[in-house]
Amino acid sequence: MQIETPPSTKPYEKPEGERRGLILVNTGDGKGKTTAAFGLAFRATGRGKAVKVFQFMKVPTARFGEHRLADQVGMPVQGLGDGFSWKSKDLEQSGQIARDGWEHAKAAILSGEYFLVVLDEVTYPLIYGWLPLQEVLDTLKARPKDVHVCVTGRRCPQEIIDIADTVTEMTLIKHAFKAGVPAQRGIED
Repeated sequence: MQIETPPSTKPYEKPEGERRGLILVNTGDGKGKTTAAFGLAFRATGRGKAVKVFQFMKVPTARFGEHRLADQVGMPVQGLGDGFSWKSKDLEQSGQIARDGWEHAKAAILSGEYFLVVLDEVTYPLIYGWLPLQEVLDTLKARPKDVHVCVTGRRCPQEIIDIADTVTEMTLIKHAFKAGVPAQRGIED
């Protein structure tokens, strides 16, 4: 480890631009994409902002830790999937569930009712061909001026990255699962 001297001057100038809704992307093979999106959603909720989270791979009955806390603070989370694709009994049905769910998410984005809309794991139905990329792009571009959208999932399409304002790539360096440690409640779910 290299010891550094703390900065003594502000390392940036305050931007002069107008505040507006942002497109934020959390992608990459590392852990933390959904966790970061929920952190953002809880932060906005804590500020009294209207937030809606759509989870494209989680079943509507999912009850992970984030769902339990979201219920406590009144933050709506809607599962739009039927679980991981390898657990699906009918991939065509999984695609239809994603398409139906997208209509709800699209309506929420375009309604202007929400300060922040989270599209958790939406990259999977996109890269599986279940959702039309151009329609998602058009919706993101047509959203009301003050609506923020957070997109999560591995292998985010470059077209979304290109129109995003902030993109964070979570990089896998080391993961306990690869060392044989199973997922643990409160950490992975």
